[in-house]
Amino acid sequence: MSTTTQRTSTPVDDTGDPRLDADVSVDIAHLSEVLLGHYPELRLAARRLMTDERFHRIEGQSVPEHRERVLAQLRLLAAEGDVHRSFPERFGGAGDHGGFLARFEELTHADPSLQIKSGVQWGLFASAIYHLGTDRNHDEFLADALSIKVPGAFAMTETGHGSDVAAIGTTATYDGSTQEFVLHTPFRAAWKDYLGNAGQHGTAAVVFARLVTQGVDHGVHALYVPIRDEATMAFLPGVGGEDDGLKGGLNGIDNGRLWFDHVRVPRTNLLNRYGDVTPEGVYESPIDNPGRRFFTMLGTLVQGRVSLDGAAVVAARLGLTIAITYGNQRRQFASSSPTEEVVILDYAEHQRRLLPLLAETYAAGFAHEDLLAAFDDVFSGRNDTPQSREDLETLAAALKPTSTWHALTTLQVSREACGGAGYLAENRLTGLRADMDVYATFEGDNTVLLQLVGKRLLADYAHSFKHLVATKVARVVAERAADAARYRTPLVRAVQTIADVGDPRRSAGQLRETTTQRELLVDRVETMVAEVAQALRPAQKATPAEGAALFNAHQHELVEAARAHAELVQWESFTAALERVTDPSTRQILTWVRDLFGLSLIERHLTWYLLNGRLSTGRARTVTSYIDRLLARLRPHAQSLVDAFGYEQAHLRAPIASGAEESRQTEARAFYEAQRASGDAPVPEKHHR
Repeated sequence: MSTTTQRTSTPVDDTGDPRLDADVSVDIAHLSEVLLGHYPELRLAARRLMTDERFHRIEGQSVPEHRERVLAQLRLLAAEGDVHRSFPERFGGAGDHGGFLARFEELTHADPSLQIKSGVQWGLFASAIYHLGTDRNHDEFLADALSIKVPGAFAMTETGHGSDVAAIGTTATYDGSTQEFVLHTPFRAAWKDYLGNAGQHGTAAVVFARLVTQGVDHGVHALYVPIRDEATMAFLPGVGGEDDGLKGGLNGIDNGRLWFDHVRVPRTNLLNRYGDVTPEGVYESPIDNPGRRFFTMLGTLVQGRVSLDGAAVVAARLGLTIAITYGNQRRQFASSSPTEEVVILDYAEHQRRLLPLLAETYAAGFAHEDLLAAFDDVFSGRNDTPQSREDLETLAAALKPTSTWHALTTLQVSREACGGAGYLAENRLTGLRADMDVYATFEGDNTVLLQLVGKRLLADYAHSFKHLVATKVARVVAERAADAARYRTPLVRAVQTIADVGDPRRSAGQLRETTTQRELLVDRVETMVAEVAQALRPAQKATPAEGAALFNAHQHELVEAARAHAELVQWESFTAALERVTDPSTRQILTWVRDLFGLSLIERHLTWYLLNGRLSTGRARTVTSYIDRLLARLRPHAQSLVDAFGYEQAHLRAPIASGAEESRQTEARAFYEAQRASGDAPVPEKHHR
């Protein structure tokens, strides 16, 4: 994917006059419409449903109680929740893939366990039947999966192999004499593990196994496998398993393990869209290349990563709405006024903790909407090509790690910003943080996903030289090396210093420009990718062992380049979203939020910009000072910016964000004012004569 996609620049009016700052305000209704993205009506309908207390988590329930409540909620969704949108019309769907995910993301407000269990049932189990199967599989299995007559597990991950799916140990060997596949788990590490619905509720599973027929291993394929008797809920013969037990979060989901001892299923239970076996045992596939076939099958399941990206954005928005609302009401420490304590969000450090996270949450939300649009574009068939699928997979692999790590950081900081009140379970921050923790490894470990992104960036870099002769390649490489050397000399830094001397506003003016931010962010990505690519060039002529060692030595740089790419994607999505804001005042404030995000990224990586000569020391100082200036500007609009997320108290369900703190503060002030007015207030010791 290109890292240099150009967007229309948004002019920023920045006179520095605080009186003009006071003239702008957020049109909350308009901004809320923008934030609803491509599926406003579907999101609003889902949010209305999530105000129903039948879907709300009850804090303090035991694990068995929580699990049964979530299962009951899942059945309510099947009846009332429009959960079939992405499936064919003959199964009650609408072929609406993007809208399907947009609705599911909103379940996070009620309980992340409900969102994930829904994802297991419809986003993984049923979707695997649909996307990996053909009409024969759909006709036999899909209706019961959609109605939850058959709660199902998605049995891909094994105890010994999670990220490396191609190396799983479970086998499905075809027996031509009975026209059956024999599923077998040959050793303990091949047990299927961490599977939602496997611990207690599931009666079937889509099981991924190595397909073997006529002595040939054709790689990983998926089969529909009954696992429990629907009447007794006992495991079927040959199937074994156990509950994963208490987890760090998401305890409304019955995660468990499964193993198979020569379990037989009919030949037609193979989900055969990408590979089939004839009754005689002959393997057939529309994709000849085994590697491409494997990645095509896995690519059909990308929606899990897209969904987690969206759920992480919802969780970050919830945390910040709670923390900023509380920070606008909670007072602490005396101010210049003898009768008023200070609202804690007025403290500069409190703003520093929360507002950059708010800016990044806005960026993550806009990037998610772009990801959702790309997902729908591919899965609707409007733009379903190998290139567009690869682009989608890369984008999902970049954004899911970025947003899930961000959600974890945001919820932790929000908890701390609310003090002891934030630690109470009733205010949801600790519960959300615990539930989000596993999102960093769900649907692909974040670091492994970023490695995939990094490899794609390297492939694109190599492709840019594909049609050049060797002499031109050498010239380009030499020019880039010279360019890097030039940046690392004092000359460029000196030019910046001379240009900025005596006028820090000029330096700040440069940094707030859209083109400057883009150039700095793009340059970092392109330079990092180029440096890794050059470092790995010797691997082309090395032995496999030497090549693997070289790649391993530069793995960290590759992951960091991928993270830089993901940050750039978020910034570009934010910048593009500014064009959809038609109210000038709201657009001005949102531009400041975008600038805060962009400059926070630059500040986060200042060491790189300084070491590589992209910024002078003076201009680097200006980055931080201008961020402080933006925080002061955005402070009056902080509440409006979280109110624009559109959450009601039924979504937040946090007493500290309900106005209760403001009532307590008002009561306290009234008490002290009355005490002073009556003359009954005791005299402080230091004033006592």
